[in-house]
Amino acid sequence: MGNTASVVAGYVRALGTRFVFAYPGDPIIELMEALRAADVEVVLGSREGTAVFMAEAQAMVTGLPGVCLSTLGPGSTAIVNGVAAATWDRVPLLAISGQIDPGREDFVTHQVVDHKLLFSPVTKWAGRIHPRSVDAVLRKALRLAVAERPGAVHLTGSAEAFATDAPETAVAPPPLDGAAGGVRVHVAPGGSDPTTLLRSARRPVLLAGAGATRCGASDALIRLGEEVGAPVVVSPMAKGVFPEDHPLFAGVLDMACNQVVWEFLAGSDLVVAAGFDPVELIRPWSLSVPVLHVDTTPNTDQIYPSACELVGDVSASLDWLADGWRGEPRWNEQEVAAHRDRLRTAYYAGRVAGRLNPTDVIDVVRASAHPETVVTCDVGSHKLLVGQGWRTSRPRSVLMSNGLSAMGLGLPGAIAAQMTLGETPVVALIGDGGFAMAATELRLAAARQLRLAVVVFVDGSLNRIELKQRALGYPSTATRLDDIDLVALAGSMGCDGVRVTSTAELEKATAGLAGLTRPLLIEARIDPAQYEAQF
Repeated sequence: MGNTASVVAGYVRALGTRFVFAYPGDPIIELMEALRAADVEVVLGSREGTAVFMAEAQAMVTGLPGVCLSTLGPGSTAIVNGVAAATWDRVPLLAISGQIDPGREDFVTHQVVDHKLLFSPVTKWAGRIHPRSVDAVLRKALRLAVAERPGAVHLTGSAEAFATDAPETAVAPPPLDGAAGGVRVHVAPGGSDPTTLLRSARRPVLLAGAGATRCGASDALIRLGEEVGAPVVVSPMAKGVFPEDHPLFAGVLDMACNQVVWEFLAGSDLVVAAGFDPVELIRPWSLSVPVLHVDTTPNTDQIYPSACELVGDVSASLDWLADGWRGEPRWNEQEVAAHRDRLRTAYYAGRVAGRLNPTDVIDVVRASAHPETVVTCDVGSHKLLVGQGWRTSRPRSVLMSNGLSAMGLGLPGAIAAQMTLGETPVVALIGDGGFAMAATELRLAAARQLRLAVVVFVDGSLNRIELKQRALGYPSTATRLDDIDLVALAGSMGCDGVRVTSTAELEKATAGLAGLTRPLLIEARIDPAQYEAQF
């Protein structure tokens, strides 16, 4: 027999993960030792809030549950934001927090927080680790984390529980795929079946979301789009599920230039929502266009009405629609190209000649980075431009929080992505506000000799809120950021740093991205005027 901690460690190891992310405390010492013994590295974050973001990013790039650990009391309260982010971003996460022994929980108050009450609103399940049930609890937690729609689960364990022997058992991890196989068709009374609905459309558009990414639906999207001649719009967290250099690619919903994309959708006569999750909507759904709902879950959100639903694996559903297609392609590539030209014009609106604009930063970094580069993007005005303008052709290559839209993911997410992916290049695109929330993690990047590039858009402002204050005629209140010498900060943490104020300087700074030997921070002093024109 092993102790309870070794059973937990066995399940974590069975995931295939090499890392868990943590900020330690007394109750989880036994668990951390069991993980070490199971050849799973416990990675120390600067604080609990960044450790949980690392676990979320690890799950974003792998599709498997990321794992984070915290202690009791302030350790558990500090991970709530990141746990909520995983749930709203539809990312599988296993968060484990220490606690005092259950026999003392009802009368001891020092550092004791009721984890069931704390985590139930922001997780799919909040459970407890006990020696007699640890096997079933871990199976349930992991299965729930990946089941559609995926999200976070939280488990509580005490030092006594982790140290106690557990019944002899073989680690038996549950299936870790989220979507059920097969396709079920649901048609409302008087509605048309999905093949008839699609065949009758003359201007159909596919709207692909993160559910399509989770189901590996890229090939099916390309096949259906090409056979039907239907343009494809994607949601931000689904970037790359449809290659953005494809002639039928039609942009990203609710990022920069969102009015152009919404008008394009309004001009269709059928939206095929393929794995689209309304959690990503920034503006309300106002289209009167019929919707064919294709997802792993029924249309219970009812953000849009849909008289016909295909429920099951998104890839299988799209292939089924393609198998039943009869007819000529509905759109031609010239029409879609004309739409992309309008989108491009809107995207570059507001550029200031002779200054370093936000779109200049995105263009230069994209041109300098390897085509297979994975990018993490923090929340802020720059995210809307990155979401629309960064070109990618692979799923899981653009990592952002766009469900909860939590600031602070960019840097810790890039670190976890680089650790997980090894040789794949990683770039972080971060606003100065989001960077300030996690800046000390540069030391971890340097200590691990990660060859990642961190590009900080510096405008001294929490720009999205400042612009809204300005629109209301209010002065900037609590939205201006004090200036920091980020180059000096990078150097103090063992990283290279460079400050750029022009496109030429940025091109020079990024020319050597392929040859980095340690982290590089680029302090990009941008002119934020373009943000105002965009938003």
